[in-house]
Amino acid sequence: MLGRTTSQPRQDRETALVPIPVIDVGPGFPMATLIAEEARAHALLDMATRHLPRAALRGADAISRHWLAKWNNAHLDEIDAIAARLGRPGAYFLSVNYEWGCTVGVKPCPEARTARLVRVLDWRTPGLGRCVLAARVRGAAGPFTTLTWPGYTGILQAMAPGRFAAALNQAPMRMAGGGLLPLDWAANRARVWRMPHPTPAHLLRLVFETAGSFAEAKRLLSEHPVASPAIFSLAGLDARQTTVIERTEEAARVHDGPAVAANHWQAPGWHGRPRGRDSAGRTRMMQAVASDLDPRFAWLKPPILNDRTRLAMVADAAGGRLVAQGFEAYGPATLPLELASA
Repeated sequence: MLGRTTSQPRQDRETALVPIPVIDVGPGFPMATLIAEEARAHALLDMATRHLPRAALRGADAISRHWLAKWNNAHLDEIDAIAARLGRPGAYFLSVNYEWGCTVGVKPCPEARTARLVRVLDWRTPGLGRCVLAARVRGAAGPFTTLTWPGYTGILQAMAPGRFAAALNQAPMRMAGGGLLPLDWAANRARVWRMPHPTPAHLLRLVFETAGSFAEAKRLLSEHPVASPAIFSLAGLDARQTTVIERTEEAARVHDGPAVAANHWQAPGWHGRPRGRDSAGRTRMMQAVASDLDPRFAWLKPPILNDRTRLAMVADAAGGRLVAQGFEAYGPATLPLELASA
């Protein structure tokens, strides 16, 4: 009689829900997360770059590093060290890559006592949902938790207990190439090349590291120049502290009060090609989403949920609580995470 095997088929192993690691780190969290979860970093790079020739990836790295060095990026030494430790192409390109769609709501909690941020991250790159981790960072202005990836130097979404929660969306694409997508994309990348400012993800990192309050975070996100257009969503402590900040490189349009953001402009007179799928439909749906800290994410349905959804998060900075879950094209990829500050 043949013995019974206990190994899982490959497909079952790849779709089994895994926990989101929680890592306590200091200010140098990108390298610290890489050291703690290096196997996860290589797994993510394997999935993210599997269809890219190594020569093309090396070329993208060279261009990305040249841009970082040209404008004396504050994180270049850190990215150099991360690239050296990884010992493979991709570290520079993925540090500045900025191609995703998102849906965010900033609104009061159901009891209308505190402000909450409801966040869904969409990205074509596979592996981001399965390989996400929670880094609890000891920052200069206070602790914060960022949902991130090993070795990633920016911040896309985070919560700082007693201060604020915030997230970054990609802005619409300027139609600078006559409305043809490849030409528009090339013209926008050429514009970024000329910008001596931090990436939006590095600006959001600066905000979490240095801003002591909702008001200070709002000022920085509204006034500090950035290398490319972006949309920031910010939720403070009081239920009235909610805002969406639409940004070009040096201008801002601020929408105070309960608000939602996807990947199109809401500011009158600002125009561009929406990012992601059905940006307007996602916005309408997010307006009706309740801000419950419920790890079941029962509200997460199409069009907000789609095959590019990689992360869902709800955060309450006043209570120091967040819930999150990673997703891949096939559905949930991680177990729900519930975190509360000490």
